[in-house]
Amino acid sequence: VELQPVYRDPVHDFGFFRFDPSKLRFMTPEAIRLAPHKAKVGMEIRVVGNDAGEKLSILAGTLARLDRAAPEYGVGEYNDFNTFYLQAASGTSGGSSGSPVLDIYGDAVALNAGGSNRAASSFYLPLSRIVRALNLVRHGQPVPRGTIQAEFEHLPYDELRRLGLNMTIETKMRETFPASQGMLAVRTVLPQGPADGSLRSGDIVVAINGQPVVDFISFEDIADSSISAEINVSVWRGDKAYNTRVRVQDMAAVTPHRYVEVGGGVVNNVSYQIARSYGIPVDGVYVASSGHVLSSAGAWRGSVIQAVGTAATPDLDSFARAFGELRDGSRVPVKFFALEQPHRQKVAIMSVATHWHAMRMATRDEVTGNWAYIDLRPPAPLPRDITPQTASVGQLPASLAPGGRVWPSVVQLDFHCPYLVDGMKDTQFMGPGFIIDKARGYVVCDRDTVPIGLGDVHITIAGSVVLVGKVHFLHPVYNFAIVKYDPRQLGNTQVQDLQFHPDYLAGRKKLAPGDTVCVVAVNGEQSPVVRHTRVASRSMVSTRECLPPRFRCMNVEGIKLNDQPGCQGGVLCDEDGLVLAMWTSVSSQDSNHKDTTSMTGFDACLLRQTVESLCGSGCCPDIRSLDVELWTIRLAAARALGLAPARIRQIEDACGENPRLLYVLGILSSETPASKLLHTGDIILEKDGQLATDVSDLGVIHDEKLVRLVVLRDGQETTLNVPTTALDGMETKRVIHWSGALVQNPYRYVQEQVRRLPSHVYVSCTLYGSPANCYGLRPGMWITEVEGRPVTTVDEFIATLEGLRLDRTCSDSNSKQPQDVQAARYVRLTVVNKSQVSRVLSLRVDNHYWPPWELICDSDTPCGWRAIQRI
Repeated sequence: VELQPVYRDPVHDFGFFRFDPSKLRFMTPEAIRLAPHKAKVGMEIRVVGNDAGEKLSILAGTLARLDRAAPEYGVGEYNDFNTFYLQAASGTSGGSSGSPVLDIYGDAVALNAGGSNRAASSFYLPLSRIVRALNLVRHGQPVPRGTIQAEFEHLPYDELRRLGLNMTIETKMRETFPASQGMLAVRTVLPQGPADGSLRSGDIVVAINGQPVVDFISFEDIADSSISAEINVSVWRGDKAYNTRVRVQDMAAVTPHRYVEVGGGVVNNVSYQIARSYGIPVDGVYVASSGHVLSSAGAWRGSVIQAVGTAATPDLDSFARAFGELRDGSRVPVKFFALEQPHRQKVAIMSVATHWHAMRMATRDEVTGNWAYIDLRPPAPLPRDITPQTASVGQLPASLAPGGRVWPSVVQLDFHCPYLVDGMKDTQFMGPGFIIDKARGYVVCDRDTVPIGLGDVHITIAGSVVLVGKVHFLHPVYNFAIVKYDPRQLGNTQVQDLQFHPDYLAGRKKLAPGDTVCVVAVNGEQSPVVRHTRVASRSMVSTRECLPPRFRCMNVEGIKLNDQPGCQGGVLCDEDGLVLAMWTSVSSQDSNHKDTTSMTGFDACLLRQTVESLCGSGCCPDIRSLDVELWTIRLAAARALGLAPARIRQIEDACGENPRLLYVLGILSSETPASKLLHTGDIILEKDGQLATDVSDLGVIHDEKLVRLVVLRDGQETTLNVPTTALDGMETKRVIHWSGALVQNPYRYVQEQVRRLPSHVYVSCTLYGSPANCYGLRPGMWITEVEGRPVTTVDEFIATLEGLRLDRTCSDSNSKQPQDVQAARYVRLTVVNKSQVSRVLSLRVDNHYWPPWELICDSDTPCGWRAIQRI
């Protein structure tokens, strides 16, 4: 049955749901009587719940204490306070929270709340405040909750005497409350709260409004009945008695009932719980989830935003107004502090990239428990009229030669992903780039800096000018990407195109072990690094299959140096500053699937086809592949596999020193024509009549739809006419969001990890807390059926879901079924994992909190993508 949240206490660890009993079928529920007065030390109790996720468990215990302090669950977490807790050694664990604590007659004497990890102790919330709230809710009345923003603790008399308690007062309190072993003392007072300046830590509470008080229930009864009124608090401080008046605040005023979704993040007013945990005023805008935009400034979860741009943000409304005045694509300062260090204010630059997400405010309906959304005014786009920015490109000293020839081409790139698609686990990347065509605005970088096409690119030139760019091309095999900016943004900034050595760019020459090179690179502080060294070796680049699957560099030789400098990346050049090779960061994973990076050089000739296509026609090159992973094999191994002596002599004569061949290490896709012809273990001898000993001839094939290969298979040479597969320079061009799942076509690096594709509907990410995440839909799954209807493409998936929605809309209008059956929007999915194991999930669709939308690659937009709402 559907549950409706009707009340949650702002301090104590309980709340109420409501359901319609008429909607229950095949069972008759029994109510549990609440009996807080029956709790006694030594009572045998049973905790009935789903301990550790079990459907039903019954744990035994004996009540040992009725006056334990509220458990502390950690700074910044939810913590109960201003109440006693009951304690027993029942050993409950996760899953039992909220379970009833029953006596032998089946009456509830407490509510299970928490437990200790170091002992078998369990902690139970007393029912007295629960009974009060329940009676009010049953009669449709609000539950008044008052606060003076002070936390109290119950201390024994011997400790109170050390705080200065007068013996006369102790004697009188013992006579009045013979069952009590202590009194309340002030533990903390929140700054700028109602009690600030009136009460102090260590004050012993004697009476309120002239009524002696020694427990939490009496104090809360008075506070809850005195909202917006003043109460007279009598305390003993040191060796003197004091009377002070404190105005009681409505706790609803310091309990957030609204939040704003902005840039994929969530912010709300600082709550009483957070303020109490960190000892700060109940003031400011709290970052509950940083998302895409706030994370660009390092304002992570647990930060408090104080200003956006030049506007102060003391509350949620001022924050929404300040954000609405910004410009999408701009960069503005943000003032904030982290709750762990509230004394240290931070100022950082935030990239305003709100085009990926909706901006809206949610307000809680206290009657229904639902959150109603209203759209907020998002930041307006930047004006189309570009204002050129000019910066001075500094000259490097002669001691850093030949770095001065390269440095005018160096830029700094910042890349931020709004969503974790294409196997991403991180959202922020940075590294150097190099201008290769200043007239068209092309910059080359490695794919550890720009790993995917979905994201925002900011290009810093001369450490002064920041330009907005977009991903233009991702090489599907080699470790480089091309980003593009509008050159009109640069003004008269004297940048230069990166100058390549013509012989090395054409591939007529390549760096060999022992060659002298100069590394011109950028370190972590964006300062130049220049080092003269020698090439140590050339070898095939080895990268592992990643989890989740993502781009990995393969089928290429890398260059290692004798004395590698610590840097983010750069180039290898000669003494004249002409580039011989790129020096890049290669990303992979180790055997435990932990991300690793290594610096490797790549021949400049690998860029030639791309540079010539982009700088010539402005189009991306035609890149094709055999869909195999290649590796080298020595002649001795090839001889053992049946390679003829005549062929060995031919290879030795052609290759000279260290002759090697290439063989098929693995098949990258099982669905292409090449995979039907080439087999793992094939040694490739020739391509189009020429010996194939250089991996650059086979790893990437340009402009050839069909190649003729001679391979050695089972000791026999075989001629094959192999069709090549066209590879896209952007990989992913479409992402669908549905019920918290990000769905896309399976990209190249997913296909290499499965025997066959179950479908072309691949789940690359599920958002935390979404229906997809809660009902078992996981990244790395394929959706093959929706309600028993096969879906093989993303378009079929969308059409099937829309058809279900229309069918249910029509059937609901004519249905005689009960409303709860009509309202149960469950969709049955058949999913398959990469091991080809199939299972069926039932997922409840929630378009209110998780509306469907789509991202489509669009070169006409500033970021290169366009969002479509599918509501």
